[in-house]
Amino acid sequence: MPNTPSSNETDTPRPAGKLAPTLIRKRFQGCLLGGAVGDALGAPVEFMTRDAILRRFGPAGITGYAPAYGGLGKITDDTQMTLFTAEGLLRGSVRERLRGIAGYPGVTAHAYLRWLRTQGMRPHKDLTFGDELPGWLFGHKALHSRRAPGNTCLSALQEMTSLGEPARNDSKGCGGVMRVAPVGLFGLRLGQHDAPMPVFQLGAELAGLTHGHPTGALPGGVLAVMILALAGGACLPDALASAKACLRACERHEETLAAIELAESLAASATDHASAIGELGEGWIAEEALAISVYCALVARDFRDGVILAVNRDGDSDSTGAITGNLLGAMHGVDAIPSQWLDPLELRGVIEEMANDLFDFPDWDLDDAPESALWKKYPGY
Repeated sequence: MPNTPSSNETDTPRPAGKLAPTLIRKRFQGCLLGGAVGDALGAPVEFMTRDAILRRFGPAGITGYAPAYGGLGKITDDTQMTLFTAEGLLRGSVRERLRGIAGYPGVTAHAYLRWLRTQGMRPHKDLTFGDELPGWLFGHKALHSRRAPGNTCLSALQEMTSLGEPARNDSKGCGGVMRVAPVGLFGLRLGQHDAPMPVFQLGAELAGLTHGHPTGALPGGVLAVMILALAGGACLPDALASAKACLRACERHEETLAAIELAESLAASATDHASAIGELGEGWIAEEALAISVYCALVARDFRDGVILAVNRDGDSDSTGAITGNLLGAMHGVDAIPSQWLDPLELRGVIEEMANDLFDFPDWDLDDAPESALWKKYPGY
């Protein structure tokens, strides 16, 4: 991660914004659990039009979990890959503290290859999987399930020839942005809320591992900085301003910036929500998914309202539900998520534990590694 504090600096936790630590922890939990809830709510309607959704579920659309992937509250590849993003960052931190080198894109790419293996696939090149130390996350059998994974993610990971290299495709798909919320949480615990450009760069780099077009990667940086700011206590307009300032410093940012600014303009207008979201697109490509989610977060009365709005639309409903859930969860905390969505959520305990680990990792005692339980959980080889 560019400008990441050195290992001796990360030994001491830093204040993350102006909120009390207990409130920040709730925002970490809200971000990951909120994203998973939005993902699970949108999963049954991902490939349906808005008209078809209303015909099936009534004039209010889908407002509760419906059957998908053999049950209720089932997550998709969006949440699976978000968890592997978080795992890559945490394993990179362990590696940096013990070995003095991090290489976060490479370590996270390794995590994505473990996700690829949960999908029953391997890269064409014989890259090391670390079978002898697969870590904690890979051991959860519920993750070894195909939940409509994006073809671009699958093909880019299969074609990867070295860990951390950017994708060689020209894809603008949303499969990069939908998984990078943990980057903002991670950066917050490294004290980067006042200098967010390294967080932006890492979010874009991780999205760019599978999506090679700048408009496929840069929205990942925008989302990472927004999560960084919101989880630290910023309001949504300030989070957007911070992210846009980073975005403007990047080449070929125009498409992403135009989509965000259209979302802001529509949110401030009298345009009805369905028409506004329709103008923003269907969310299959990254800048559209980000813009729809930003719009839903801006106009939402609360977490429930925003996520319902994000999934009852044409297009990639689970991804816009997930990103909107990340944003609103980071802004309002886990207590804002309705219990009827949270209680039956698949892998809720795993997702909550991952959020807590993202909050706690600066405090970890690694003196007894590699014998420690933390090393076995997040081996930093």
